[in-house]
Amino acid sequence: MTPDADRIARKSLLLGALPKPAQDLILATARDRAFERGKTIFLQGEQARSIYVVAEGWVKLYRVAPNGSEAVVSVFTRGDSFGEAVAFAGGVYPVSAEAATDAVLVRIETAEILRLIERQPGLAEALLAASFAHLHRLVGQIEQLKARSGAQRVAEFLLEHVPEESGGCAVTLPYDKVLIAGRLGMKPESLSRAFARLREKGVQVRQSRAEIADVAVLRAYVEEDPGLSWSR
Repeated sequence: MTPDADRIARKSLLLGALPKPAQDLILATARDRAFERGKTIFLQGEQARSIYVVAEGWVKLYRVAPNGSEAVVSVFTRGDSFGEAVAFAGGVYPVSAEAATDAVLVRIETAEILRLIERQPGLAEALLAASFAHLHRLVGQIEQLKARSGAQRVAEFLLEHVPEESGGCAVTLPYDKVLIAGRLGMKPESLSRAFARLREKGVQVRQSRAEIADVAVLRAYVEEDPGLSWSR
């Protein structure tokens, strides 16, 4: 692996809590690989033998419904890992993974981790923390979908990427708007209406750039009672 990919993998949620000797053993056979935007990483139903850490770019996990429609399950970026729970269980991937942008991934073979756990059972607790964190994230996403209006969901998404805690700033949208809509459980036309609604909160979107007049105002809007938001 490149030094940069190795460093990111060691700081990832998956490996960050492990002692360096354990990290060395797990990463000894790991490899990094570049994926162009739109390239498939794995498909729904394939045997899960690997865990991935994102070193660069963005990756989307999605499911395809019987009618052919695509539902975005989650989106991951630098330092995130995915595939842990199903790979440890020896099952099949319940989703497909695709590079949402040009990306570099670190692939870790599950068999290497399981062999290490057999020799050092205490490491299992640290590794389980990654699966718990993903569950916590999923619960947060469900809460977001159920308890907030479309415009509030978009506002919260923008706040995840702001470089400042207060005042004005600009955010470069990390991937295309169709994927953002899918990630937020919306249709593209609903996303456009949400962006239009956020203009009154000081948000102007031009191409892939969102200019925010005041981060504090946007954060207050996200925390509003959703009933008030829906009535506007």
